[in-house]
Amino acid sequence: MTGQVVVGVSDSLGGLAALRAAAEEAGRSGRVLVAVAAWEPPEGEGLYARCPDPEWARHWHGEARAALDRAFDEALGGPPTDMDVLRRVVRARPGRALCETVTGPDDLLVIGAHPRRLWRGRTHRYVAAHAACPLLTVPAPPGPSRHELRALRRARAGDFVTAGPSAG
Repeated sequence: MTGQVVVGVSDSLGGLAALRAAAEEAGRSGRVLVAVAAWEPPEGEGLYARCPDPEWARHWHGEARAALDRAFDEALGGPPTDMDVLRRVVRARPGRALCETVTGPDDLLVIGAHPRRLWRGRTHRYVAAHAACPLLTVPAPPGPSRHELRALRRARAGDFVTAGPSAG
């Protein structure tokens, strides 16, 4: 099959699930996996434009690159060796960065989403309206329930004590 599998990568559970799904699809179809980490200055592009600091921008680019590397480690146990992988760190909003990475209708664009916000996220709305290829939205695995979260908030250190090695 021709084209590439473009995936938006973040350190969220949805982003990690998207990376796993994209790697599986790229391996199955023989396409190149293109992992994209988008970033913007934390203060926003408008403020940065008024007071640019190239060193600050290099710092945040490096942070995005490190997050991309960590995502491969967390989602796949490291970069896959059985397929071609391109890593891109792009200074732009995620939706725009992903749509600009797509090269044509034979590509597949993969993004992750929070389970309760599959169709409402800004990135999903943008790529659904602008992508020139099919879109696969991968939900994050469900997190703990409200009951479990309440129990964890009330937990104390002694609740997590494990039994030591047994004397045998």
